[in-house]
Amino acid sequence: MEREDNTETVLCDARDIASAFVAARRSGAAISHYPGAAPHDLASAYAIQDAALALWEREVGGWKVGRINPPRDAELGADRLVGPAFSDTILAAGSAAPFPVFRGGFAAAEAEFMLRLAPQDGPLPATPQEAMAWVDEVRIGIEIASSPYARINADGPCVTISDHGNNAGLLLGPVVPRAQWDALDAVEVTLAIDGTEVGRATTATMLDGPFGAVAFLLANLTRRGFAIKPGWWVSSGAITGVHVVAPGSAVVAGFGKLGSVETLIG
Repeated sequence: MEREDNTETVLCDARDIASAFVAARRSGAAISHYPGAAPHDLASAYAIQDAALALWEREVGGWKVGRINPPRDAELGADRLVGPAFSDTILAAGSAAPFPVFRGGFAAAEAEFMLRLAPQDGPLPATPQEAMAWVDEVRIGIEIASSPYARINADGPCVTISDHGNNAGLLLGPVVPRAQWDALDAVEVTLAIDGTEVGRATTATMLDGPFGAVAFLLANLTRRGFAIKPGWWVSSGAITGVHVVAPGSAVVAGFGKLGSVETLIG
């Protein structure tokens, strides 16, 4: 009986925290303090994220995958985290409209490869090479990471997970030709804010790369009871780092000969 009561309390806390984040995201208002007892393990963090998804009447159009750095990766038993991206926040790059972020909260831009899921029959992919068969399109892009809670990243990965994985939307740039998929690690990626380069790297620094991120996401979602949907976009991880932006920031992500993506933060 004690275990059942404790489980009910945990679920109630998750719903209360999720409700606070959903309300803040709906209104655009910032949150000055974490709205409850912050989660300290992955199960509690994803319970809050799942509760938030249950409250929304919005279609999920994809997922962001982020990295959990040492030593927290060993402590938590995972080196990546995931969060939802809603369909109405997944946009084609090139729009003149500023991309909105939460004023008074946290906001950052990340250069990433975007991969579109094409689920296959049979077991989930266990390697990046197997995950490649579960993807039917790759694009260059930018993830806009933003939360009403300014300390979303500073408070650690479990807090990041709990508020939608700190995602506010995805920008989809030009298509990467299929012949280039095996050579993504060779693409030098840059990110500039207001004309100043703030990051430069390749996916060779990103664990097992973008397709490894897909394999991780599929396993995560399956454990959580989600049916994998074709057409979901996977924002596969920050290549040059997480770069703080503010309303008015002009962001340009360069992917060498593959092209570039740019946006204005609103």
